[in-house]
Amino acid sequence: MRSQTLKENKDFRRLYYKGQSRASSCLVTYVSKRKAKGCRYGITTSKKTGNAVERNRSRRVIRAAYRLLEDRINGNYDFVFVARSKTSKVKMQRVLCEMEKQFKALGVINEND
Repeated sequence: MRSQTLKENKDFRRLYYKGQSRASSCLVTYVSKRKAKGCRYGITTSKKTGNAVERNRSRRVIRAAYRLLEDRINGNYDFVFVARSKTSKVKMQRVLCEMEKQFKALGVINEND
């Protein structure tokens, strides 16, 4: 099942303040459990991360990495991914590896998967 995207500012703020987070050099992940069925995700890239081309590449890379891990998620969660300035300069496999580590640390996917 494909995840929906977060669009409302209140959802992003709720995750920033009440969600659990993990950070690495190229990605920050906020996670919160939800009662409704399915997962939702949102991606933020600030102007500090670079020009429009770099911000769009960051979002594209994060979205691709998330889609590869989407089927392994256990339960219903909301995610917010925050791109860092390094995100647009690394390969998608690096972001995928970082995201997988963060998901395991947050208990979103199983360790042995």
